[in-house]
Amino acid sequence: MNRLHQIDPTQAVGQTKELFDAVQSRMGKVPNLTRVFANSPAALEAYLNFSGALLRGVLPAKLRESIALAVGEINGCGYCLSAHTLSGGRAGLSQEEILAARRSAAADAKFDAALKLARAIALQRGHICDAELQNARSAGLLDAEIVEIIQHVALNTLTNYTNNVARTVLDFPEVKPGDLEPAKAAA
Repeated sequence: MNRLHQIDPTQAVGQTKELFDAVQSRMGKVPNLTRVFANSPAALEAYLNFSGALLRGVLPAKLRESIALAVGEINGCGYCLSAHTLSGGRAGLSQEEILAARRSAAADAKFDAALKLARAIALQRGHICDAELQNARSAGLLDAEIVEIIQHVALNTLTNYTNNVARTVLDFPEVKPGDLEPAKAAA
């Protein structure tokens, strides 16, 4: 059960209703995390603007989803792991790539370097060493990509922490932090 109230979209008015309508039209639903953010219309607007701006950035969807999975695993956020496992699959990540991303790894060298950088940023709160930054550059990451990786770590930390505090009720198929074994097919 949520520890923070979720605003019901059918009861929303004013700016919150307008923001919910935009989310509904883009996603086909108003996820529970959005309903938690709506306790503060300013917080909801900030989150939607931040995430919306990054959608127009230089990082491809598969990498954005991979970073979300890596950071969600680091922060133990079952809600975000559940949501980004679903959206990562929709972005074209295979089940194996999703599990690898949760381990901050990828078969593609540039994606792998991006995930290693994101992991270092998340774990070290941005205090990475010169070698970690140089490894990212050596793999071909440009400054624009590095800045967006930092921003995606921040965005996902925001959502992870919000969900961890709120204990947001899942409205996606459940994925548990730490459960990194491939799903077994039913016999």
